[in-house]
Amino acid sequence: MFRIPTVTKNLLIINILAFLAMKLLLPVTGVDLNDLFGLHFFMASNFQVYQLVTYMFMHGGWEHIILNMFMLWMFGAVVEQVWGGKKFLFYYIFCGVGAGVMQEIAQFFWVYFMLDGQQALSLGDSIGVMHQLPKLNELTTVGASGGIYALLLAFGMMFPDEKMFIIPIPIPIKAKWMVLGSIAIEFFSALSMPGSNVAHLAHLGGMIFGYFLIRYWRKHPGQSYHAGNTQFFTNLKAKWDQRSQHHSHTERSGNPDWDYNANKRANQEEVDRILDKIRKSGYDSLSHEEKQKLFDQSKK
Repeated sequence: MFRIPTVTKNLLIINILAFLAMKLLLPVTGVDLNDLFGLHFFMASNFQVYQLVTYMFMHGGWEHIILNMFMLWMFGAVVEQVWGGKKFLFYYIFCGVGAGVMQEIAQFFWVYFMLDGQQALSLGDSIGVMHQLPKLNELTTVGASGGIYALLLAFGMMFPDEKMFIIPIPIPIKAKWMVLGSIAIEFFSALSMPGSNVAHLAHLGGMIFGYFLIRYWRKHPGQSYHAGNTQFFTNLKAKWDQRSQHHSHTERSGNPDWDYNANKRANQEEVDRILDKIRKSGYDSLSHEEKQKLFDQSKK
C-alpha cells in the first residue's frame, strides 16, 4: 500500500495542490477557485461544462480533503494495481462525471419542489422561474467523493469477502457489507436531508455509474484495458519465481518439512495458472476465488 501507483499518486498530488491553491489565493487575491472550478447548478449563470470534471479536484475544507484523500489512497492503490493505470483513470473520471450529472438532476428537482411548495407551477413554468432566481450560483458542488465512492464499489465487487476494520466498529467487516452499508447510509441521508450541503446523491451516482461500467466490462472483456495489467501481474509472477528458487534451494539443503514445500509448490503452480489465464483472456475472466487468491498473495 505504501508503493502508491502512478495514477493514484498523481491524483493525490493534483487534489492537494488545488486545495492549497484555493486556500492561498482566496485571502490574497479574492479569487475563489471553488467558485470557478466547482460544479454550479446547470441553470446558474456561472455554470460551465468543464466543471463536470474540475469539481472533483476541489474541496471545501481540511476535513473534506483529508478524508477523501485517505480513501483515494486506500482503495485507489489496490484498484489501480489490479486494473492498470488507463482503465483505473477512465473509471475514476467517468464515475466522477456521472456523480456530477446525478447531483445536477438532484438539484433540479430540489429547486422544482421548493418552488412547487410555494406556488402551484407546471414543470415548464418552474423552469422559466428558475432562470430568474438570484441565488442559483450558490448551488455549488465540490469534492472527489463521487469517484471515490465508485472506487469503494469496485473494491467491494472485486474482493467482496476481504475483511476491513472501520472506526469505531471493533470487529472486521467484509467489503461487500461495507459497500451495501454505504449505499444504505447515502440513500437514507439523501431522503432525510435533501437540502444538505453534502452531495449524497452524487455519492450514489458515482456508485451507480461504476456498477454499470463494471458490469459492461465483465460482459465485454476485450474492452477492459487489459494491457495496463501486464506489469502488475508480471511483478507478481516474478515474486513467485523468486520464492520458487528459494524453496528449491531449501529442499536441496535437507529441509525435512516436505509437506510444507509441496504445499508451496502447489500454490505457485496455481498462481502461475491464474496469471496465464489473465494473459490469455483478461482479468475479468477469473472466478471470484481466483481473484481472491491473487489479492491474498499480492499482500505477502
